[in-house]
Amino acid sequence: MKAEKKPVLLCEEDFRLLKQLVGISLINDMEEEMTLAYELSRANVVKDDAFPEDTIRLNSKVRVEDMATKRTTDLSIVMPPHADIKQKKISILTPMAAALIGFRKGDEVEWKMPSGLKKYKILDVANQLNAAQA
Repeated sequence: MKAEKKPVLLCEEDFRLLKQLVGISLINDMEEEMTLAYELSRANVVKDDAFPEDTIRLNSKVRVEDMATKRTTDLSIVMPPHADIKQKKISILTPMAAALIGFRKGDEVEWKMPSGLKKYKILDVANQLNAAQA
């Protein structure tokens, strides 16, 4: 039983930043599922002020549960220069962050990780009022 893919929801600011980050050189990845380029190609983009607050975007603080192990993880999704594993800030270019961006609290996401296919449930999402903060 394979569920139909739920569309990714991105605000205009994040879409612009991520499109620049991914760049035209990765255009071929747009057809390969479970890549950031693919997620961007199928994203629904909304005005920044209309973006739902329980949806993951850049600089979101997120709590997820590994559906297999029931282990929870707290992290923040940031642009690559701001990544710092000690502060639990992961780059949007990591498989985990690419899997989560654009999904909401309560959603379940499945993604190819280095350790194999993983399924996560999004337990909580907290967004800053000013997303420019990293």
